Formats: sequence, structure tokens, C-alpha cells
Amino acid sequence: MYDLGLAVMLLRRIRIGPTNFLGLQHCQRCFSARLSENVPNEDGTEQSISKENAERLIKVAIIGMPNAGKSTLINRLIDQRVCPVSAKVHTTRKASKAIHSKNNSQAVLFDTPGLVGSREIKKHQLDAQFVSACRHAIQHSRMIGVVHDVSNSWTRHALNPVLLRVLEEYVHIPSFLILNKIDTLKSKRILLDIVKNVTCNQLESISNYGPVGRRRSSKAKQAALAEKAVQKEKQSMRGEEGKEPAEQGSQQPVEGWPHFTEIFMVSAMTGDGLREVMSFVHANSQQQPWEHLATEHTDQSPEQLIVQSVRARLLDFMPQEIPYQLQTELEYYEVVGGRVLTSAVVTCPNDRIARLVCGESNGKLRQINEQVTSDLIECFGMPVLLTITTRVRSREAKA
Repeated sequence: MYDLGLAVMLLRRIRIGPTNFLGLQHCQRCFSARLSENVPNEDGTEQSISKENAERLIKVAIIGMPNAGKSTLINRLIDQRVCPVSAKVHTTRKASKAIHSKNNSQAVLFDTPGLVGSREIKKHQLDAQFVSACRHAIQHSRMIGVVHDVSNSWTRHALNPVLLRVLEEYVHIPSFLILNKIDTLKSKRILLDIVKNVTCNQLESISNYGPVGRRRSSKAKQAALAEKAVQKEKQSMRGEEGKEPAEQGSQQPVEGWPHFTEIFMVSAMTGDGLREVMSFVHANSQQQPWEHLATEHTDQSPEQLIVQSVRARLLDFMPQEIPYQLQTELEYYEVVGGRVLTSAVVTCPNDRIARLVCGESNGKLRQINEQVTSDLIECFGMPVLLTITTRVRSREAKA
């Protein structure tokens, strides 16, 4: 009786917080996964009980040039708004995780800042963390997803040298290509030319290269299309044999990557082709315990999501280089009665820029507030009460 009373008293004194509970749940999940892999029989041999139901994991680094649509693509892939999005470059300043759990498979997508050269680093005063975020994500991934913008007629036929250097550095990691913004192309024929250029004409080694809306269901039709493309290429090469060296030398070299395992043609805005991408990602998962709960969609805290949402809308509403001079800080955050109460402060370098942010009678600031509130409601899935104020550096906050 004394032992029972002592045990009850100890249980009352020991408290398990939410963090510890999640840790215990994670440990239990990992232990169950390992236990299900190998269970001894009565004769001492091991048997696999639930290998089909064992947890699987895949990590993919999504990389590309600035404004290629990486963040929008990831949001649509996992059907959650966890990555900041704007029409200007360098909206994503550091790498973050986007998590998608399906059945027994979990995919972790790394949203990375756009790859830049030394000129862009000096122009936008980018820090070392911004530059190294992409390589850090690749080092922790099993696959690389390259997002290429086909809407830009100047750059769509070749991969940027900065991107090619990264792929060469991590050639041992499998990579696949995602041609984004195909909805902007009036003619889908140009997609085949783009694929030929950015893959160095390695169409035969890639099984999936047809347009999303018109992919062939039969392998025979795919083979016929590939053979037709090869014959066309041979005819063009024969035509070039008769040209003079001066004419051949005037052609610009095609820059591409011949080691892509798959190619997807998608539109992050309309959603075309996204299901195929996620099916491919989950199909490449390997048996490994999950790193996140099924209910988690990002590794970012709510405070970080709020600050990034405000900054993204400032990039949309403010012209030219002005939004890059602004600093956003979280002033208050709390969840009360199923509602998010939060406030953010935007620090401006001078009075003139502060007036531009506020607009006439604070009209522009109200528009920004409404847009950010809408984004946060979609992100958190609950009502949000947001207040944004501005202040001039080294001065008191002003509405």
C-alpha cells in the first residue's frame, strides 16, 4: 500500500509537456518502424511482417534560377501555403522544408533561394547564408529537382552556367527537370526544342518528356516520337555538313545537362502536371523512419511565416528596389480562442519611403494588410487578426 501511494505521488509530480510528448511519439514511431522490419520466428530466423507498411522517406532539393517559380511550385505540390511568393526576385532568402505525407511515404522538399552569380550578390547585398543555402539543401537530399522557366524567351533554351556548375559539383546525386510556366507558351511545339537543348539531345535516355496535356499512354508511341526527333536531328546535322566553317562557327553553343533522369512539363499556376511530379517523388522514397509528423507541413515557425508573408507582399506592392530596403520584424504573436493575434513592424530608411509604404490616407498599407491576412488565413487555417505598422529608422513607430 505504501509503494502504491508513493507511485501515485511521483506520477503527480512528473509532468510531460507537449514537446516531450511529440518526442515520445516520434521515438515510438521510429521503434515501431524498426521493430516491423525484422521479427524473429520461433526457429530463430527473422521474418518481415509489415514491410509494405513500413515508413518511407525521400528528400528532394528544389533548385533553379531566381523567379523560376520554385516556391509557387512547392506550395501547389503539397497543397499548402508554406513558402513566401511574390513577383520579384529573391523572395526566398533561406532554405526551408515543405513536407508532404501520403500513405506510408513522406517527401521533404527543400525550397531554396535562386542561384546567383557574383554580380547579383553585390547588387542585392546577399549574405553568405543566402549563397550557401542551395548547396546545403543538396547535401541533405537524395534527389535534385531543377525548375526551369520556359516563359522567358531569352533564357529558356539553355541552362544558366551557375546552375550547370552546381549540377556538375553534385553529379553523383540523381536529378530531374521541371519545365515550369508552360501555360505561357502559345505553341507547345517549342517545348520539344527546349527539351532537346537543355538535355543536350539526350531524349532516348529520358522516358518522360511529352507535354503534360498530350502525353502518350503507349510506350510504342513514345518510342516513335523519340525516333522521329532523332531523325530530324540527323537531317539537320547533314544540312550543316554542307555549310562553310564560318557559318557553323557563328552558331551559339547549346548549354544543357545530359544526366536528367526524368522531365516534367508543368504549370504551377494552373496545376497541370503536378500530380505526376509528386507521384515520381514518392515512388523514389526509400524505407526509412519519418522525420516529421503527418500533420506537419513545414519546419518554419508561425512567427517566421508571418514575417515572410509581410515581406513578400511588400515586394509585390512596392516599386523597383524600395522593398529590399525595408526590414520586417514581428512585434506580437499569440493564438487566443482559435484565432491568431499578431502584429508586425516595417522599418523604413527615411520618411519619404515610409510615406510610400503607407500611401495616401494609409490606403496602400491597408491593402498590404488585407493581402497578408488572406495569405495567413490560408496558411494557418484559422482566423487571423493582423496589424502592420511602419516606423522610420531610429524613430518612434507610426501607423
